Amino acid sequence: MTDIRPFFLPVLLFVACSRPVAVTTTPTPETDSPAASAVGNTTTPANPNAADGAAIREAEQDTSARPLWLRQRIAAVLAERKKPQPTIRIFRYEYKGQQVYWESAPCCDQYSTVYTLKGKIICHPDGGITGNGDGQCASFDKEKTNERLVWQDPR
Repeated sequence: MTDIRPFFLPVLLFVACSRPVAVTTTPTPETDSPAASAVGNTTTPANPNAADGAAIREAEQDTSARPLWLRQRIAAVLAERKKPQPTIRIFRYEYKGQQVYWESAPCCDQYSTVYTLKGKIICHPDGGITGNGDGQCASFDKEKTNERLVWQDPR
């Protein structure tokens, strides 16, 4: 009698490995327009790191009057190796009567950062293990206004 086990192993591996796989991609401003997006929510999310990209695609990048410290911060991010996800973004907001800059977290369970116009760190409103930041500006998401995208990593 012929041993049929060598025949079944490749078939078994093929069947086990041929399950359907769902792929989710993050739209980018270069490849997707808001009209082409299947996402109907175009409001700014509380945490742009968790965003699907719809609000960010619509934001116009503001390159005017970047302070020296911010230009240096952007240069430092670009000098680092590109992280797979999420894309680093910097937004300008009005918060408690002053203009501030919010920088997204560079990776998982890390804090985002809010800076003054002079580059001093005010707080970390989100991120970290709990996702709630350092607790120093828990009202940031509720009180921030006048959002402007200042920069996002183009890589």
